[in-house]
Amino acid sequence: MRVTRLHRILAGLALGAVLAAGAVFAFWGQDDDPVGDVAAPGGASVEAGFSRDMAVHHQQAVEMSLIVRDRTRNEEVRTLAYDIINTQAAQRGMMLGWLEMWGLDKSTNQAPMAWMGHSSAFQAKDGSLMPGMATNTQIDQLNKARGEEAEILYLQLMTAHHKAGVDMARAAEKAAKDSDVKRLAQSMVNGQQAEMDLMATMLTQRGAAAAR
Repeated sequence: MRVTRLHRILAGLALGAVLAAGAVFAFWGQDDDPVGDVAAPGGASVEAGFSRDMAVHHQQAVEMSLIVRDRTRNEEVRTLAYDIINTQAAQRGMMLGWLEMWGLDKSTNQAPMAWMGHSSAFQAKDGSLMPGMATNTQIDQLNKARGEEAEILYLQLMTAHHKAGVDMARAAEKAAKDSDVKRLAQSMVNGQQAEMDLMATMLTQRGAAAAR
């Protein structure tokens, strides 16, 4: 069978998902040790804010991927969605596990992205809590779409989602002190950037482009 560039990229991303899942289990095996090479972060730390916000961000990416998987028969889009489901669910589990290990609440009254200094830079609306997140209206549109229409909308929404996720991960990699958090953030940058490049190609193939 001919191995396409898409399959090579997705194979690499799938490996990343496996490694992330393995890291989760390795982390859970450390009952008494702080995560990484510093003391457990506090509730207002970069590590805590990033883990909480990115867990919410990831949850919506998983939701959108589950929706499109059932609304298209296109193998490439379904494979991409499947990879995002697995990768981001594993990463989300890791971040929620950290919060539990640190003895911190998984939610907070602190404004989203306050740890980035963005407490007033984004106004949440219609279910979009942070930059890049789809609105409830857009999720409804994706639920109603079928075939290529669903593929294009999904690729556009996920591109915007990844772009904001990469910005958040870069900020965490730069500001966090915990080495495990820094490594996870950098892996998100690498993986989601590769997926954005792939999605740009897939949109072009469908005569579309990322939403501006």
